[in-house]
Amino acid sequence: MLEKKSLAAAALAAALCGSAVGAAAQSLDGTKYPDWSGQWRRPGSGPNRYDPTKPPGLPQQAPLTPEFQAIFEAGLADQKEGGSGTNMTSSCLPSGEPRDMSGNQGLEFVITPKITYVLFDNAMPRRIYTDGRDWPENEEPSFAGYSIGRWSGEGADGRYTLLEVETRNFTGPRTFDNAGIPLAPDNQTILKERIWRDPTNARLMYNEMTTFDHALTRPWTVQKTYRLEKTAIWLDNICTVGNQHVQIGKDGYYLSADGYLMPLKKGQPPPDLRYFK
Repeated sequence: MLEKKSLAAAALAAALCGSAVGAAAQSLDGTKYPDWSGQWRRPGSGPNRYDPTKPPGLPQQAPLTPEFQAIFEAGLADQKEGGSGTNMTSSCLPSGEPRDMSGNQGLEFVITPKITYVLFDNAMPRRIYTDGRDWPENEEPSFAGYSIGRWSGEGADGRYTLLEVETRNFTGPRTFDNAGIPLAPDNQTILKERIWRDPTNARLMYNEMTTFDHALTRPWTVQKTYRLEKTAIWLDNICTVGNQHVQIGKDGYYLSADGYLMPLKKGQPPPDLRYFK
């Protein structure tokens, strides 16, 4: 397994158009920033997946180490039997990054000179700091991580065209997608993104995402596509409201319509009821 410092070095070496770390403070002229307002969603349908060009599950061809490939395949087998596998979001655990940026539930950019916010209808807002700050010390880890960004490029209207972002300082567990492609439990993930709007089609936006993680044999790069919806429909998507999944320790169960605990898998034993005796 790579050491933490080697992972950071690999990420730095792969940085495109300069690192976001320690970037000079961005111009505070509000007229320099693009208008990315509106609701953006990934085109098409189907389950959430990290590489949108490939089917979910094993066809994603995730570059996992043998250890994490075995974990992934065991999780898929568990899902086939009715369990959650390594995907724990059924219990309302946050999905975090890089998964939140799939655009499955829709996302919205709110751009200010110092911070770009990414809003979701099923997750906490994401903050991308573009004020030239360096990495903080003793920051509390989070599922979304800590993001530092840098604007560059200039379109015909004189506004920035490219947002480069680096995100670190994660907590977990997190997976890449619904199938449960795992990220390493050390949470030393480094995520690099290059986000830009199609210069010939204003309804399209792209996000080139590269994930560095100890679960991977190499950095994994994919390109997300977001489409601007003509009519935005925002849902009040609160996971805990109406969620019938119940997580007890490491086991998942289901709450029936009449309020009784049910197994998710055939032959699944009930939870330990020692404190009810």
